[in-house]
Amino acid sequence: MRLSVSVVFSSVAGYLLGATSLDFYVLLLLCVGGYCMVGASNVFNQIIERDLDALMDRTKNRPLPAGRMGVTHAFILGSVLTLTGIFLLYTINPQTAMFGAICIFLYVSLYTPLKTRTPLSVFVGAFPGAIPFMLGWVAATNDFGIEPGTLFMIQFFWQFPHFWAIGWFLFDDYKKGGFFMLPNGKRDKGTAIQVILYSIWTVLASLIPAAGVTGRLYISPIAAIIVGGIGIWLLYYAIRLYKLQTDKAARQLMLVSVSYITLLQIIYVADKYILEAIQG
Repeated sequence: MRLSVSVVFSSVAGYLLGATSLDFYVLLLLCVGGYCMVGASNVFNQIIERDLDALMDRTKNRPLPAGRMGVTHAFILGSVLTLTGIFLLYTINPQTAMFGAICIFLYVSLYTPLKTRTPLSVFVGAFPGAIPFMLGWVAATNDFGIEPGTLFMIQFFWQFPHFWAIGWFLFDDYKKGGFFMLPNGKRDKGTAIQVILYSIWTVLASLIPAAGVTGRLYISPIAAIIVGGIGIWLLYYAIRLYKLQTDKAARQLMLVSVSYITLLQIIYVADKYILEAIQG
């Protein structure tokens, strides 16, 4: 539920940034369609990983490993969610449906099987994970250009410190299931340095719209200062993980990373509508 809501929130933020006028019917289609697509991805993921989920404390009580649901019923649910989601997104425009379908395909067919084979799974998973933010813009404009590409880039880089932080404090539990989530497979300074680097790139990507080189996607100098401030906050906790190398520091970084992307999207949207109010 929390994952699905966060994805829908990103899509709504992207829509509000791209829309020249609000269409609440399209917004409703985006929310419900996006929620169905995330749900479908989660269902198919849990079908594939049901035996591994049973080995981990974090996932052993999910419906399939706990025996509360059978694979057939889960597959039917996943299929219904997929078809419903694609239909609703196609009702908005074909490009939105296409990116939604790509998101499910990459998540289920590439990211999920790679999680037990290589740490590069996080890199692969960052692609479908970065689609929702840009999906909202495409839903609003029926166009893919520099603006949704920038939104994609921001959320793409953000996922690395976020998921590596999770992989750090859940390292032992992931190990039971045979998942390789950290870049070098270890909770050490090498991993922590990469967390810092990707945090820096996340912040830099987040500030690009202030330079006026990303088309209609623009943030004011004041918004850029605020984004820079929360970026320093994110970097502080990334550096703290490097210094302490503890599960507690990793968990704190994860929580800060969630707060960062949420606040960033709120700042972007608020800045757009404040500027429009001032100018109009």
